[in-house]
Amino acid sequence: MATSPRTVGAFLNLTRRGRDSRPAAPAPVLAPGDVPHAAALEALTDPLMLVSGVHSDDLTGRRIVFANGAARELFRLSPDLPEDGARLVSALRNPQVLEAIDESLFGGVAREALYEPRGVQERIWRVRTSPLHANGSATRLALVHFRDETDSRRAEKSRVDFLANASHELRTPLASLSGFIETLRGHARDDPEAREQFLRIMTVQAERMSRLIDDLMSLSRIELNEHVPPSGSCDLALAVIDVVDTLKPMTAQKTVSLDLNLPERGAAEVTGDRHQILQVAQNLLDNALKYSAPGGVVRVEVLTDMTAAEAATASSSPFSGVAGAGRLSLLTPDRSRDELRYVMVRITDAGPGMAREHLPRLAERFYRVEGQKSGERLGTGLGLAIVKHVMNRHRGGLIVESAEGIGTAFSAYFPAG
Repeated sequence: MATSPRTVGAFLNLTRRGRDSRPAAPAPVLAPGDVPHAAALEALTDPLMLVSGVHSDDLTGRRIVFANGAARELFRLSPDLPEDGARLVSALRNPQVLEAIDESLFGGVAREALYEPRGVQERIWRVRTSPLHANGSATRLALVHFRDETDSRRAEKSRVDFLANASHELRTPLASLSGFIETLRGHARDDPEAREQFLRIMTVQAERMSRLIDDLMSLSRIELNEHVPPSGSCDLALAVIDVVDTLKPMTAQKTVSLDLNLPERGAAEVTGDRHQILQVAQNLLDNALKYSAPGGVVRVEVLTDMTAAEAATASSSPFSGVAGAGRLSLLTPDRSRDELRYVMVRITDAGPGMAREHLPRLAERFYRVEGQKSGERLGTGLGLAIVKHVMNRHRGGLIVESAEGIGTAFSAYFPAG
């Protein structure tokens, strides 16, 4: 659809007002042929739509008569709009945004609203609407501009969450350290045996605080870029081998053996950030080792060439048909397509397992299953939260299966590269 020079001028005015609170000067009207106007609007990275309307009481009469590429992707619009435009209420159902568009169409005023579309990946858009003159026509026009504010909102939320979590979770180890310091200054000052015992405990608490801060920082960094999918590639099987090598001292210490079932080199290529993929594999394998009894076996598998449906329904044999076994998808890819293939890493332990009621909360920050808060299995309570956020950034999925007294399996699947 052809776009007039007046539309370009109105858009320039609108975006200028978003950056400067002073009244904007009228944009110069470009002569026909100076700029390919539709191509210029199409190239914008911000979603932009032109909406028409005739009667204020005809809700289905609002039509999207122009949408650039970013807007078509956001609202899943066809590149070829119908002759009379696409129905606005079929693409956009946010009441605040629709009200802002109506005020521009029929009230002749510019408005702003926030738009947060539903989906696995959280996005926050600042919507600005502006009326356009239709040269005496009964059809009214409004320009709708979407500006992505996800980064700034996430940064602020991450800062607040970090301070809240750090202040809450560090309180216990700090109080413990303070108590032991007071004891060492007092009656334990001249007791070498008690002093050594207290110093060992203080070292453990200090290490716990260090791990907690590292995990909080890692989680904050992941959350900041969670809406931006990674563009690199990685062999998931080779990443798993690297993690297995890293954790060999832990497996030897616990006398736990690993049963590996990996495809040949190059068969498990996935799209993703290799560092974060290593983080997922290490957190899941570390969990399995921590909850395995001495002499136990942890099974590590990498499965290839799966559809989203196959990945979501694939089951671990140790729990098939077991009474009381639970299975839950903690994360499902948004807008999965049948032609998209996935590669899965599944890690199964023979530990104590857990009851079904615990499964929905496993990826919450600092959530621990009752009875697992003793000093035997020290952790920060952030490992699975990190895994879930990494998988969300990678547009992948995460599944947990567990049966009390038998074990637990975690399956993480990534889009194939």
